[in-house]
Amino acid sequence: MEIANTPARVLLLHSNDLHSRLEQAAKMSAYITEARRSYGEDLLVLDIGDHMDRMRLETEGSDGLVNIALLNEAGYDAVTLGNNEGLTYSHHVLDRAYGEEARFQVLCANLIEAATGQPPEWMQAHTIIDKGGLRFGIIGLTAAFSMFYDMLGWSVLDPVACCAEQVELLRPKVDCIIVLSHLGLSFDKRMAEEIEGIDLILGGHTHHLLEEPLRLKETTICAAGRYGEYLGRVEITGQANGGKVTIEAECVPMAAFHEDPEAAAIISGYRETGIRRMSRVIASLEAAVPAYAERESPLGNMLAAALRRWTEAEIGIVNAGQLLGGLAKGDVTEAQLHALCPSPINPCRMQLTGSQIRQALEESLLDENIHKPIFGFGFRGLILGTLAVDGLTVHYDPEAPPMHRIRRILASDGPLQDSRCYSVGTISMFSFGIGYHTLQDNKQPRFYLPEFLRDLLAGELRDPDAITESNRERWVMV
Repeated sequence: MEIANTPARVLLLHSNDLHSRLEQAAKMSAYITEARRSYGEDLLVLDIGDHMDRMRLETEGSDGLVNIALLNEAGYDAVTLGNNEGLTYSHHVLDRAYGEEARFQVLCANLIEAATGQPPEWMQAHTIIDKGGLRFGIIGLTAAFSMFYDMLGWSVLDPVACCAEQVELLRPKVDCIIVLSHLGLSFDKRMAEEIEGIDLILGGHTHHLLEEPLRLKETTICAAGRYGEYLGRVEITGQANGGKVTIEAECVPMAAFHEDPEAAAIISGYRETGIRRMSRVIASLEAAVPAYAERESPLGNMLAAALRRWTEAEIGIVNAGQLLGGLAKGDVTEAQLHALCPSPINPCRMQLTGSQIRQALEESLLDENIHKPIFGFGFRGLILGTLAVDGLTVHYDPEAPPMHRIRRILASDGPLQDSRCYSVGTISMFSFGIGYHTLQDNKQPRFYLPEFLRDLLAGELRDPDAITESNRERWVMV
C-alpha cells in the first residue's frame, strides 16, 4: 500500500526598499531569528532591492558593507539589486560588496556588463533552492533605467522578456517559481497577466504595501511597503512534484519588535568606522555659509553655480530643499557635507526656453511649492524649497499677485527671452517630473554620472572666489 507524502510547509520572509533604515533591519533580524527557531531549514529569506541608501552615514562610510553585514547576519538566502545599489555604486564597490562579502546569492536576469555582455561573477539570473522538500526557482529583476545604466558600464535588458525566458527555463525543474521584482506594481501586474507559470511575485521599487496579497490568474503578488516598516510573511505548502502550491501571505509590522543585539552591534561598529572614514577635512571656511529652503542663501547659490559650471551651461537652477542646513565657520568634513546634502542625485543639463524658466521661477515663489514635501527619485530632503539660480538676476515684487511677481529677468547676455532656448545646469530629479514640473518639459537632457551634488559642492567650497560669489544677490526685491 502506497503512503501519501506529508505536505511540505515552508515559511518565506521578504523585505524591500529598506533604504538603509538600519534599525529596522535589526528588528527584522530579530523576527527572522525567532522564525528560524520554529522553522529551522524550512525558512526562506529574500530581499527585493534598495536595501542600501547612501543618505545613511554607515552606508556611505562603508560603501554599503554595513548593509551586506546585516543581510549576512540575518541569514538571507538571496537578494536582487535595486536602482540604489546598481546606479549609485561603481563596479569595483559592488564587486567587493557582493563578490567578496555577501554570503547570499545575488539574482538579476536583466542586467549585464556592457564590456563583456555577461553578468559579473557574483550575479546570476536565477537560482534553485531546496527548502522543506520543495524546489524553489527564484528570479531577480531590476528597474530598467537604461540611460543611466549605460553611462555606468551596464546594459539593462527588457525585464518582462527576461522574466518570461527564465520562467520557461525553470518551470519543468521546480515546484514553485518566485520573482524578486524591483520593477514596481504595474510591472508586477503585467507579468502576472502575461507570463504563465509564475507562482509568486515579491515586489518593490514603488514602495507599495499589500497587506492583503493580489491574486491575478495563477499568480500571487506581495509587497511590504518601504523603510522596513513591515516584513512580508508567506506560508507555502504543497507536495514535491505534486502540482500547484498553496500560498498564504501577510505583512507583519515591525514597530513593536526590539532590535536584534548582534545586528545592533553591527550598526554601531559601522557607525564608528563611518565617522572616522568621513572625518577628512575637505575645506576650511573663513566665514559661515548659510542655507535656507524658503529663500535665497549663499549655499544654495553656490550649488546652482556648481551645477552651471560642471555642466558647462548658461544658467544653473536647483531647488533649495536639496540642502538640509548651512555650514559654520571653520573646517568642513566629508561627514558634514554628506549630512547637509545626502541625496544621491546627479547633475543634469537640459535645454529650456525662457518662458519655461520664467514659469518655474514664478512657481518657486509660491508657498505651496516652497513647503511641498517631496519623496523618491533620489530626494532625501524634507521639502522642495524655492529655486536657487546662477547666471540670472531675478527682479520680483513679493506683494504682487501669485504667478505675476517677477518684473524682469536678466541673463548674462541681456533680458531673458521667452522664445530662446537656454542650456541649464540642474538635477536629474527634475527630468522625472518631480518638483517643479515645468522643468520636466526639457529638450536633449544629458546626465552626469557618477557625481552627486555634494561632490560638486566640495569643489566649490575649496574655491575662495566661488564662496565670495555665492554672497551676490540673485533675487532682487523691487
